[in-house]
Amino acid sequence: MLKDKGIRQSMSRKGNCLDNACAENFFGLLKTELLYLQEFASVEHFIYELHSYIEWYNTKSIKLKLNGMSPVEYRLKVA
Repeated sequence: MLKDKGIRQSMSRKGNCLDNACAENFFGLLKTELLYLQEFASVEHFIYELHSYIEWYNTKSIKLKLNGMSPVEYRLKVA
């Protein structure tokens, strides 16, 4: 099916759970801190809240693993 769509599959090695750990952690937090805490009146309402959450997560949330800085502050400091 991939070949029919002009897509070349790449499987250079066996995957492991650590390959996706950062994304899995973020989506777990997203579900716990946003999705499970409220009901959404519409898809548009959900999209608005999702964008707001991502903005908050990146610029205002404090992470102990990042020395008490937000992800954006940490990236700017180490860059």
